[in-house]
Amino acid sequence: MSAAAHTLALSGLDAIPVQVEAYLHPLHGDAFEPLVVTGLSETESRETKVRVRSALQALGVDLVRGVTVTVTPAGQRAGGAADLTIAVAVLAAMGAIPAASLEGTWIVGELSLTGAVRPVRGVLPVLLAARKAGVKRVIVPAGNAAEAAAVDGIDARVAATLEAVVEHLRGTQALPVAQGMAFVPPVTSADMADVRGQPVARRALEIAAAGGHGLLLVGAPGAGKTMLARRLSTILPELTRDESVEVSAVHSVAGILPDAGLVTARPFRAPHHTVSDAGLVGGGNPARPGEVSLASGGVLFLDELAEFRRSALDALREPLDTGTATVRRGDVQASFPARPLVVAATNPCPCGYAGDPSGRCRCGAERVQAYRARVAAFAGRFDLQITLPPVDFAALRAEPAGESSATVRARVTAARERAGRRGAPAPATALERVARTIADLDGSEDVLACHTSEARLFVGGEAGRVQCPLCGQRVAGVCGCGVAP
Repeated sequence: MSAAAHTLALSGLDAIPVQVEAYLHPLHGDAFEPLVVTGLSETESRETKVRVRSALQALGVDLVRGVTVTVTPAGQRAGGAADLTIAVAVLAAMGAIPAASLEGTWIVGELSLTGAVRPVRGVLPVLLAARKAGVKRVIVPAGNAAEAAAVDGIDARVAATLEAVVEHLRGTQALPVAQGMAFVPPVTSADMADVRGQPVARRALEIAAAGGHGLLLVGAPGAGKTMLARRLSTILPELTRDESVEVSAVHSVAGILPDAGLVTARPFRAPHHTVSDAGLVGGGNPARPGEVSLASGGVLFLDELAEFRRSALDALREPLDTGTATVRRGDVQASFPARPLVVAATNPCPCGYAGDPSGRCRCGAERVQAYRARVAAFAGRFDLQITLPPVDFAALRAEPAGESSATVRARVTAARERAGRRGAPAPATALERVARTIADLDGSEDVLACHTSEARLFVGGEAGRVQCPLCGQRVAGVCGCGVAP
């Protein structure tokens, strides 16, 4: 006797339909295995057999006849997510549940040794794929209920135990429908109102948010680079529900989706400069998204840019150019979105205090040049570059609170809508792009001379600098003759 059930295997954000067939046959001698699983890797097969047999025994089912399970297509990394499907197919082959009850139903879940159904990664993209394929009914772990509820147009049921799934398929006790929380944008404690003074930095953040321009912040330790970067995501337009589903799908595959279900805030990711190449762009088997994908739709902050390994920054080039991070492992390929707004921060020299009025920098010219060369290799990614002057804390305390994130976000959203109505932009230089964004922020249909003049400050990296009246040098701290600022 045989029976079939269906599940899915993840490949990036794509879900591949997988059929599980169970065939019941007599045991032949003590050496015959009661459960054989083919189509999975050797490690997956061994671990799956242990969990499924133990869960069936906890249910009071002993395999007194041999069962061969075939997973097709073979070679898919279904992982523990196929446990529940295999157990159900075995029970259907044994006649413990009606085989007809499995038709049109996809089942996902990992089993514990006691028969509990554990949550798994990637339920959101699995259900999106199931809906696209026309599947009407799915059974998922109770721990994945919130993300399952986010997918409309499909009957998603949640299960806490194998026994509950059996009762549901027998028609004696229906599983509960997946329920989640309402889609409500979160309230964050970080706000642009916290930024006192620093009009150049505030303007740079607003331009970056409105036009999706990369931003490089240069300044000494304590100048506020990280504080400013963390507030960039708060002035981006709020996520739409469709954007929220895409962001949440990536986080679901990574196994970091919040219990509430959907991600409703723009992501902010700040990987440490020691992060591996795979940590930035994705990797592993099965494939998991890297930081560039986890930040997609939000902000990727590269603090201490000069300290990142060259190979790591080189690995970012293709994803940022194409908007897609592709993870390759042998013949298997998986893709994730990679469309973050990139902001980076760096010191002006190895010690961080070049140009500081205190004169504490002792870095030689060669060290400073070598340090800045490490940044220059990636600096072309940033349309905007600003230099933050040393912070005068006494003066900052006297400054009034700045505009709130909500106020700035309204201008950013209006500018993006204005740009969207023009359609796809024509090829342009960084200066032309930034000038166009400034015009959009000002509500101007035309790019005026004043917009281009302001853009030159940010594109040329002169924003935040002052010019010495004696030597003409433009610096953030002190010039060569010691006069400016």
